[in-house]
Amino acid sequence: MSPPKSASTRPPLQEENSAIHNEGKYLGKASVDVHKKADVENIKAAATTELAKAIERKRNGCNSTEAIPDQEQLVHETQKKSLLPLADKTSGPQKMVKAKSNRRKVQETKSPANRKVTDYFPVRRSCRKSKKELQIEEKKRIDDLILSGTEEGMKIDIITDKGRGVIATRNFQRGEFVVEYHGDLIETTDAKRREALYAQDSSTGCYMYYFQYLNKTYCVDATKETNRLGRLINHSKNGNCHTKLHDINNVPHLILIASRDIKAGEELLYDYGDRSKSSIEAHPWLKS
Repeated sequence: MSPPKSASTRPPLQEENSAIHNEGKYLGKASVDVHKKADVENIKAAATTELAKAIERKRNGCNSTEAIPDQEQLVHETQKKSLLPLADKTSGPQKMVKAKSNRRKVQETKSPANRKVTDYFPVRRSCRKSKKELQIEEKKRIDDLILSGTEEGMKIDIITDKGRGVIATRNFQRGEFVVEYHGDLIETTDAKRREALYAQDSSTGCYMYYFQYLNKTYCVDATKETNRLGRLINHSKNGNCHTKLHDINNVPHLILIASRDIKAGEELLYDYGDRSKSSIEAHPWLKS
């Protein structure tokens, strides 16, 4: 029988393995230390080389005013230079991403999907005039007709039971200018004086038209015989024309406008608006 083994004794093989394991640890640590020491030696060697070059430039009579750095400063700068490639590598992908995004924006702006119709076809401007432009042109046309005394599209004719009247020789559309009721533009005082004078002659017709303009009463006296046709248009309560004030340079003009469409051959008529008893007694045709 073999003697009993003590608890403190270890087999030779186990001791050998433990020794090998510990030795491996020491060797690994020594290897790391060797690598670190080699890096430091390399950095110092590079710094020493830079220092030697600086001293050599000084000896050769270099006119540079820069100071010769010491060895510790060169070591520090050399370490910084050794880290620069890593910084460039990290910033590289960011620059690429930014460049790609810029290219993508340029491509998006030039893509056909983002273009407008006006990029392919010219803009067509409407030739139609606005309502205001048409009104301005129509007013200018009427101004020219009034100031020039032009009266077209009508003639004088004899009307049964009325005497002279005015007949349309062309068609007039509703709202169209027909003719001016032309005469002397006077104020109320002069109008009343003239009216009293005309009342003394029974053969004198009714050619005076009163109206309000800017809160003031005026009268157009067309009693005097002229070649203007507006004064000869007869009265009717259901006339096809109506009066309207037309301003030219702050001077009112009394004009006649078509109340409806008028055909050629129709007599031109409008309502005089005089409903006074004395006027009806003097001119019975004012009733119709």
